[in-house]
Amino acid sequence: MNKIGSYIQEAYDELLHKVNWPSWDELQQTTAIVLAALAIVTGVVSLMDGGSKLILTIIYGILAK
Repeated sequence: MNKIGSYIQEAYDELLHKVNWPSWDELQQTTAIVLAALAIVTGVVSLMDGGSKLILTIIYGILAK
């Protein structure tokens, strides 16, 4: 049990004194970058999904005749 307590104390100490936390401005900038990247990836996946749906609809239409 002593090792667990020591581990928790060291982890707590590291979070308070050794971790370099971002400033509020840095946090806002990186959040905006992540949201923009998420929007771009979502758009690309959506276009790929729509394109594959269109292509498969055409192929199935040709094969059904």
